[in-house]
Amino acid sequence: MSPIPRRTLLKAAAAAGAAAQFSWTLTGAGSAQAAPRAARAEPVTVSWLEDGRLGAAPGSTLGVPWPKGVHEPDTDFAITAADGKEVPVQSWPLAYWPDGTLKWTAHAVGPGADAERFRLAAGTPAPPEKKLTVGRSGGRITVDTGVITAELGTDGKHLVRSVRRGSTPVATDGRLVVLRQGEPDDGDTGSAKWERFDGEISGAEVEQEGPVRAVVRIDGKHRKGARSWLPFSVRLYFYAGAESFRMVHTFTFDGDQDKDFIRGIGVRFAVPMRDAAYDRHIRIAGAGKGFLTEAVKGVTGLRRDPGAAVRAAQVKGQKLPDPSTWDQRVTSRLQYIPAWGDYTLTQLSADGFALRKRTKPGHGWIPAGGGGRAGGFGYVGGVSGGLSFGLRDFWQKHPAQLDIRGAAGDEAEVTLWLWSPEAQPMDLRFYHDGLGQDTYPKQLEGLNITYEDHEPGFGTPYGIARTSELMFWANAATPSADALVAQCDTVRTPAQLVAAPQDLARAGVFGGLFAPVDRTDPAKAKIEDQLDFLFTYYKDQAEQRRWYGFWDYGDIMHTYDPDRHQWRYDIGGYAWDNSELSPDLWLWYAYLRSGRSDIFRFAEAMTRHTGEVDVYHLGKWAGLGTRHGVQHFADSAKQQRISTAVYRRPYYYLTADERVGDLMRSLVDSDETFLAIDPLRKVRIEPYEPDPHALSIGFGTDWSGLAAAWLTEWERKGPKAEKAEARLRSTMETIAAQPNGFIQGSGLYDLSTGRFAVASAPKVEVSHLSAMFGLVEMCAELIGLIDLPEFKDAWLDYCRYFNATKAEQSARYGKDFGSLLLFQGHSRQDAYAAAQLKDDKLAARAWQKFYDSDGFTRSWTWERTEVEGPAVLEPGYEHPRISTNETALFGLAAIQNLALVGDKIPAKP
Repeated sequence: MSPIPRRTLLKAAAAAGAAAQFSWTLTGAGSAQAAPRAARAEPVTVSWLEDGRLGAAPGSTLGVPWPKGVHEPDTDFAITAADGKEVPVQSWPLAYWPDGTLKWTAHAVGPGADAERFRLAAGTPAPPEKKLTVGRSGGRITVDTGVITAELGTDGKHLVRSVRRGSTPVATDGRLVVLRQGEPDDGDTGSAKWERFDGEISGAEVEQEGPVRAVVRIDGKHRKGARSWLPFSVRLYFYAGAESFRMVHTFTFDGDQDKDFIRGIGVRFAVPMRDAAYDRHIRIAGAGKGFLTEAVKGVTGLRRDPGAAVRAAQVKGQKLPDPSTWDQRVTSRLQYIPAWGDYTLTQLSADGFALRKRTKPGHGWIPAGGGGRAGGFGYVGGVSGGLSFGLRDFWQKHPAQLDIRGAAGDEAEVTLWLWSPEAQPMDLRFYHDGLGQDTYPKQLEGLNITYEDHEPGFGTPYGIARTSELMFWANAATPSADALVAQCDTVRTPAQLVAAPQDLARAGVFGGLFAPVDRTDPAKAKIEDQLDFLFTYYKDQAEQRRWYGFWDYGDIMHTYDPDRHQWRYDIGGYAWDNSELSPDLWLWYAYLRSGRSDIFRFAEAMTRHTGEVDVYHLGKWAGLGTRHGVQHFADSAKQQRISTAVYRRPYYYLTADERVGDLMRSLVDSDETFLAIDPLRKVRIEPYEPDPHALSIGFGTDWSGLAAAWLTEWERKGPKAEKAEARLRSTMETIAAQPNGFIQGSGLYDLSTGRFAVASAPKVEVSHLSAMFGLVEMCAELIGLIDLPEFKDAWLDYCRYFNATKAEQSARYGKDFGSLLLFQGHSRQDAYAAAQLKDDKLAARAWQKFYDSDGFTRSWTWERTEVEGPAVLEPGYEHPRISTNETALFGLAAIQNLALVGDKIPAKP
């Protein structure tokens, strides 16, 4: 990805994509008719996701969609506050409509964005007051925000060589560290040895360079001696005029689960300590607004009093008066006051942190306090400056830890541990011994009792990843208490600009399958109450059941066990959900139509989790995800339906997050994974060996995942956009050409041509799962983008006949579809077909299947049942019949039915 110039971001991107001409007719979302260009471009309202405006880290980036035909690719954009003040903004394209006009754009603002609400429209952007610049020389990259200057490494161990304010270094030697041990701490011996690996840079690239925002990506592995492992990818974000910078850190596990136990993984900086010990300050956040507020050499609480002014200044972090002005009974004995140089805060569970300190190595630790959920934030420095540092989701992704070492010396060392060395080592071994399931028949029997699809060697963590977010401030002096609270709040909840639901819906993106929340009709209001009930239930269950932890946070459970009053966390395929039946989409569509911050943050955590932990990024299964299970990587079903880009697209386009963009781009060639593994290997009757010219690929869960990656690459005009476009068109054409279209179920795919072989004979092969992993959403988008009537007809047939009677199915296809499930979830296909065909009977069937088939029907009781000990660990409430499969499908059906046939909803459902 080449650097993006300052004022010509959109023009440069448009020029890069000018060679790609598209012959397909652009059509309206969900329509096959060519749409005229909009008469004028309406401005978009932009505001903060949460209250609090920009916060303590000036800088926020958002994505905004535009209706087709509104903005040419060379359009510049301006942001204006409600009071008319122009706000500096940097803009660039995220995606294009097929006619070349802008579909999604990204916009970065800096310190001037201090209003509550803004207006985004075409116009000349205001320049930042303090210009951000990026330089490259001598094997280093220098970023100057106008307030701080960061020198970044392009090789060696130091990702951030220094951060300065003017000529004063505030932090140096920013690097990555990993602690490994070769065996677990089982038993009483505790004799395992640790070894340290340091991050070593393999490459660095400037991805953006101002004028408002700069992004630098640094890649490498952790090395000790001859061994190099644990690939990392770090992005550093800088905004014009800011004294802070953000880090997004990703590592991928490529070790041996039986031999490589991570004892700690962290980010480390050195902080020069220039001030007298009594003018050096330690600040560590506890729960809420709580802080440990201390000096390295404290002068409060002593037997002799240095004076009220001296004591007050030290607590406030201000420079103390000259010691010659103090009570000399203190001044003459300063050497006898201990200097506390080392501090550690550990958060080993979601519910408790402990804080301790010591004077220096070789001496005992002193308890300094504790509490529930720490903010994951601290400060070390003095009156001449220091470093604030924070780790987002600190307690949610426990075990985590903050270390300060050597603050009494010339240089302090700060380590933010993403995995605490004081916790048990990271143990990624498979959780059982196989239970004798050494043949496919035995494994199918196991599936029939625990619902776990087990196969030896498949329950491996090799290739899974995790992304963490960190913030740093290079302060000119010790911040005030209020400033520290604001910085900590920013670490917990970074400021996020968003467009209003009305503007998101007006653009016609994501298939046009959502509309802003409307409670004007009693029947609609009732459904809104039910949607709210379900989201609140899962949000509360995450807290009540403690769905937290480094590898788990962001996921939810699959199925409930009413006998134990517990989710089935320990039973095969009933445990972690791993995106089964699209809860990710339910949450994102729920946000798009409501603008609710709590839904956004819940969906954000899920996107971070499911795109990293549930998907392989290295190895033979790279590009595939793992079916739901007791461990996120445990099940042997490795499939496109979990890794699909359809689950990542909303977050990427709403935030322009580069890491999620990487994840989707890595899937463009994932059609090749069908050479590595056959998803149906255990249940095939006929002989089958993967052939690159005849790969068996399903038109449902398989193709929808491929199509999502190809669509995203095509509309982003990425490096493989031409291939992605061709793959989309050729597979759509050859699915439509099958004797029974989508009802054919699957086809033989040629990797070299990107086409399915057209079967010589019709067959009926329909599964209730085929359309429930993003196929509905992908087809709606593609039909709205590509004028291919045969494909549209094939999809509408699938939509019309899934919920039809067996007699209707037989009359159309010569046989019925057999025993099916998930009719409520499929009601949204009735609604889509009804809207396309303007068919009131189909609209009526959509609502009938929604209310009276399966899932959460009209007879469902929406109530809470209180539970307490000894039946449960933590008192709370339950709804024993709620499952995530039904929740996700009800949510998507409700949202899409309301958008498509809401005007046909029965008055008395």
